[in-house]
Amino acid sequence: MSARVVPERLLPGHAVCLDLREAGAYDPEAVVRAALDAPQPGGERRFLVVDEADRLVSHQLLYERLSSYGPARIVCLAVAVRGERAVRRTLTLRPPAAGVLWVFDTAEDGVPAEAVLRPLVDVLSTPEVFDAALRALGEVVHGVAVPAVRVLEHDLTEEARARAWRQAVEGLIGPEVPAGTASADQVPPALGLLLDEGLPRSLADHRWLPARGRAGLRLVACDEAVQDAVDGYRRVRGAAGLLTGAGRAVDLPGDIERVAGELERFRTAVADAFAAAGGSRLTAEHRGVLRDRGVELPEMPREISRTGIVPALRDHTHELIGKGLPLRSVAARLSALSARTAPVGSAARLARLDAICGPERLRRLGARHPFEAGGSRPVAFAVTGLLALLAGIWPVLGWVLGPAVGVLAAGLAHLMLRRRPNRSPDGRIDGGGATGAAPRLAGGVLGGLLGAGLGLLLGPPAWAGAVALAVSLAAVLLLALRDWSRAVDAWWARADPEDARRILREVQALVVTTAVHDWLFAEVRHHCSAGAGAVARLLRGLADTADAYGRGPARASGPGDGHGAWSGPEDPAERGYRSAPAGPPGADAGTSSWSWDDWGDGDADDVWSDMDEEPRAPGGSRGSGGFPYDRAPSGGSDGSDGLPYDQAPSAGSAGSAKSAKSAGSTASFRAADRRGTAPSGEPAPAPAWLERRYGDGGPLLVDTLVGDLVAGTLLILDRCWAGIERDPGAVVPAVHEERIADLLDETRGRLERDVAASPPPRYDGLRDPDALSGLAPFTDRTERPDAARLTGVAPDAVARLILAEDDPGRTVALCGPEHMRLLSHDPLAARQVRFVPEAMRRGAAGDDIWRGTAEDVVWTGAGRHAGILRLVPLRADVVHTVRAEEAGAP
Repeated sequence: MSARVVPERLLPGHAVCLDLREAGAYDPEAVVRAALDAPQPGGERRFLVVDEADRLVSHQLLYERLSSYGPARIVCLAVAVRGERAVRRTLTLRPPAAGVLWVFDTAEDGVPAEAVLRPLVDVLSTPEVFDAALRALGEVVHGVAVPAVRVLEHDLTEEARARAWRQAVEGLIGPEVPAGTASADQVPPALGLLLDEGLPRSLADHRWLPARGRAGLRLVACDEAVQDAVDGYRRVRGAAGLLTGAGRAVDLPGDIERVAGELERFRTAVADAFAAAGGSRLTAEHRGVLRDRGVELPEMPREISRTGIVPALRDHTHELIGKGLPLRSVAARLSALSARTAPVGSAARLARLDAICGPERLRRLGARHPFEAGGSRPVAFAVTGLLALLAGIWPVLGWVLGPAVGVLAAGLAHLMLRRRPNRSPDGRIDGGGATGAAPRLAGGVLGGLLGAGLGLLLGPPAWAGAVALAVSLAAVLLLALRDWSRAVDAWWARADPEDARRILREVQALVVTTAVHDWLFAEVRHHCSAGAGAVARLLRGLADTADAYGRGPARASGPGDGHGAWSGPEDPAERGYRSAPAGPPGADAGTSSWSWDDWGDGDADDVWSDMDEEPRAPGGSRGSGGFPYDRAPSGGSDGSDGLPYDQAPSAGSAGSAKSAKSAGSTASFRAADRRGTAPSGEPAPAPAWLERRYGDGGPLLVDTLVGDLVAGTLLILDRCWAGIERDPGAVVPAVHEERIADLLDETRGRLERDVAASPPPRYDGLRDPDALSGLAPFTDRTERPDAARLTGVAPDAVARLILAEDDPGRTVALCGPEHMRLLSHDPLAARQVRFVPEAMRRGAAGDDIWRGTAEDVVWTGAGRHAGILRLVPLRADVVHTVRAEEAGAP
């Protein structure tokens, strides 16, 4: 079987290509079997057969076998030698199900025959052209014709293709980024409950520490002790606490001591619950342990459940991808989410419990603080002396009244010391104190004597002395009450027994948080963390695979990688032209597989088409005129496998369907070889009827490739969610990495085939179509940019060729001058197929130039070729039909 003409892999929707010219030396039956095994969508069975014209009859059984499993359409490309003057075919190759294109020796000067047949096979295998050609063959005499063709090929330069592919892969995977942090406002509500440590609304009224439980009893006792201390403080701090016996029964130090003791016992009960329950998944046994320690857990709240975690993760992942984040950025965010939601266990909350209610805080709460009243001693001395002086100005009586005021102030200060709140009634607890009685006494006596002397000197009336005495006494009493209240308040603030209530609230909040997130949500958090981690690892693995795909060797073994980067010296036997025929087929395949590495068509510069340039005249050789695309680009080769990622690998050539991977073939679409780079590095010449135009890539090329890769990645992830739901740890990254490698193969294959103008193959096996409904702009890739925005080559030359009047001189007949007399000279007998890829007329750029297009133009869904296929019938006496009994065995 030829290793040079038919493609290695079956392109989606294209005809199955098989070459019987060399298969006879090996196993033609295996070739046909492989062709029949090749998958074809929609029940349509198209076969494009390359055969030797003189063996059509001997291969009758092979053609019959192609039709043995139901209706099949066959176009036979019969290659004749120059000396043949007639074609003999069997009834199987008659219209309407079959037709024959008789191609004479196609070798041109400097152009091998295979280089002429390859693009012709590429054009004819396109389903739309295949069907149109078969219909046209049905309208010519005997269904046999000689093709005359004129084809324009729009493609990318090697440098542009490599650059676009590199940028597309980088746009998919992105750079390495740190994990960062996850916050509740960045995730769906179902996941936000696991991040903000909030309380579900349905649990707002639940009693977590019932009063009958161990921890609840300690909580109530501590709260009662705090309330007793507060009540005692309120009785002590007023005038009654100083001047009456109301505060004698109050034991504030004892109450504060009891607060500290109850708080410590409450903390011990909570710590015991934290340590006993741990942080594993909640079971009935754990519930019993917590109940014994006074913690009552409710049932799982309705706001969250284990079954809703993976759908929320899926929505979050889709949202991140929908925002345009590359895979590594999405993986980093999911890793942060996994770290935040990982259950750490209630034992880990002990550190937080110590921070809230640790020994140091309990020690500070139970500490003894001195009672200090009266303010600054010099100030107390001066104020008391002034008041005593004012009372002593009463003549004569001032000698007694002045010092008496000082004694009164000192007595009130001593009373404050006696009834200080930091001393227990029984004296068991005493924090000590100072009230400044001595400075007041000294100041009062001295001031009183000075006032008495001043009264004798001034001699004020008695009523003035009485008023001064009243003012002094009132001031002494009010100042004493003020100092008492301030001192009690200052001491209470330093002791701060009400801090116990704040501690109780914080501990209760910690208990609720622990109960919800470490006990109730333990299973959910574990599932979320494991699921997010699994998706993050999967995305990171996919990104690494894609990165290695673009940088390293191909998955398949061979002398070079499948992506244009060769790890060793190039082997002329593997690249460019092969001087030796293909080896015999393998045991499984039955034939050798052909690689796009083998064929060459020439190259071109990455410039836009000349808008005003007319197409070259037929028959002009490449490089013979002033056409601006006659130079090869400077970029190296770059290519990849063209295997669709959602189907089993199958070769476009019959016989490689079973051995595409096991044979370790190299990339099927290596661009430089596909264009015809010979081992010497020079571009191979193209046939006269093929004109190539190369662009540097349009503005939408990279975005389109990235969109295709993102859509394929979403489809790969669609297969993972069910497994993550069952067991996140059981996800096998290698399987999905193989799938993304197939996705990259398929996308790169379309980039090589038609610059990604055709959409990815449709995938109808969605596990959850509703989950992707909101991502239709990312997963629906049927709307494609026009070819000009992808290739950077304007379609004007194609439009001029297609819209030109019917002129047989514009096409090149695939026969020699000596065969012209075998053709029919009736101009009305010939049939013509004009074909243009649909991508060339899409978009605003092509609306105007395609107006007036003939109705018989065939718009192909894929491909990079546009042109005219003219079918010239043979004379009636040239075609001979052989019946079955005459045919013989193959």
